Amino acid sequence: MPYFGQIYGNSSSAHWAGREAERAVENAREVMAGIFNCKPTEIVFTSGGTESDNLAVRGAAWTQRHKGRHLITTPVEHSAVGQTVSQLVARMDFESTVLPVDRHGQVDIEEFAGAIRTDTVLASVVYANNEVGTINPIPRLAEAAHERGVLFHTDAVQAAGQLTLDVQVLGVDMLSISAHKFYGPKGVGALFVREGIDLLPAQSGGNHEEGRRAGTLNTPGIVGMAKALELVYSELEARTAHYRRLRDRLVDGILSRVPGSHLTGHREQRSPSHASFVFEGVEGNMLLMHLDIKGIAASSASACKTGNPEPSGVLLAMGYTPELASSSLRLSVGKDTTDEDVDYAISAVSEVVEKLRRLG
Repeated sequence: MPYFGQIYGNSSSAHWAGREAERAVENAREVMAGIFNCKPTEIVFTSGGTESDNLAVRGAAWTQRHKGRHLITTPVEHSAVGQTVSQLVARMDFESTVLPVDRHGQVDIEEFAGAIRTDTVLASVVYANNEVGTINPIPRLAEAAHERGVLFHTDAVQAAGQLTLDVQVLGVDMLSISAHKFYGPKGVGALFVREGIDLLPAQSGGNHEEGRRAGTLNTPGIVGMAKALELVYSELEARTAHYRRLRDRLVDGILSRVPGSHLTGHREQRSPSHASFVFEGVEGNMLLMHLDIKGIAASSASACKTGNPEPSGVLLAMGYTPELASSSLRLSVGKDTTDEDVDYAISAVSEVVEKLRRLG
């Protein structure tokens, strides 16, 4: 709060107020570097996950283009990655291999390794999928990429605050997060960029963030993000145990109470707080509307796509029919969620699905 008004200086300014802001930003950078297990200079502050993904994928691909123009990704990436790869292919003369995924949304390591070509310069595979929660084997994928000299990026937006962000364990070259996924402020995020990797900045201007991201830094957002990350990782074991218990209660309750319901994503290898389903004979947007009336904030597919009548591209890639892919429901539990909240949600989903099927 003090950095919204009392300490209002631009962290790039030389006067006392600027120096106070700079100290706060650099302290935040050190806190986050401790959690990432990296150097503070390897943390780039951004406006959120979308900018972090764009900066990593487009920025690294462009600076590596003299080595090759082939990219590897998957059909279950967030659109911040998927559309950036599509832009590179359509407008910047790159090629891409979009790897298939299995019924759970996971990438096969052997297929990944087999897709690497002599001109492959970058691979980007999501850590925990935002729609179905499935966790990919990131350390093994990154290792396979590095064996062939390929840079590896992961979108860890859905994983942050629930899974390790230790980049030495994960073995990644770049990793994206967004503060709002772990109770931080909206509109701020970060990108880990391993030392020595050159990026084309997404925007030109001042020499902020060591030339990797121009623009006045969002000091209060950065301070809030670092504090939120510090809090969640100091309580990680307890929080994730709480999430898993309630998530499993939610999953078991819906699958047992609602005929024709199916869990999407991997049952065990998924984000601890995440539950996602499809329902036979139900339209997803109608389901969301009726749940909203009952006070349940839910999503169909990615929150960035809510309101889109098209079937989920992630579910289609996982082998679901267009009808089932149009009936998706995404629910998540949080640190303040109770057993009573979960039981209410199970009852509400059961009632709404039954009602919508009757209405036909």
